Amino acid sequence: MSNGLGRGQALALLEEWTKGESLRKHGLAVSVCTESYGWREAERLGLSGAEAEAFAERYASAGLLHDMDYERHPTEEEHPFVGVKHLREQGWPEEMMHAILAHADYTGTPFETHLDKALFACDELAGFLTACALVKPSKSIGEVEVAGVKKKMKDKGFARAVKREDITKGAELLGISVEEHIGNCLKAMQERAAELGLAGA
Repeated sequence: MSNGLGRGQALALLEEWTKGESLRKHGLAVSVCTESYGWREAERLGLSGAEAEAFAERYASAGLLHDMDYERHPTEEEHPFVGVKHLREQGWPEEMMHAILAHADYTGTPFETHLDKALFACDELAGFLTACALVKPSKSIGEVEVAGVKKKMKDKGFARAVKREDITKGAELLGISVEEHIGNCLKAMQERAAELGLAGA
């Protein structure tokens, strides 16, 4: 990415602004899922090599930073506006700022780019998949399956803070089925389970 800003800087910022383990892990999980859609989109656009990598890195960074200000500024008046203001001052790409604003529906920011849609689609789902892994005796994301996730989505008492309608709407925005969306994010998180602390006991 331009100005030497990329995944490493995004991770450092997330860690600087967020001390809580679970919110850090959420940022990582959303980043992993969003990045996987970045790679898909890069391929669809015919990008390869360093170009594809830079394209996907923008998705990864947006995922890491989407909730960076949430711990310090959890109100709708401040999140994600405070974080976006800080990122803008540092010179992060405007496309990322737009996606971070759009992921919070109350900002009234419309979904325009593929990144906007991917970040929104992955936010709640990454949290839900993490919850699905943590209730397994092994605490491993490797044991989570699409059918089981679908079943848990119907259980209103499970991970009740997760907005099911956002998962469904996210899949619609991406033009794929909910099953495919769950499968895509599950695969991305399984491939990087150790990094996410979800490789199991």
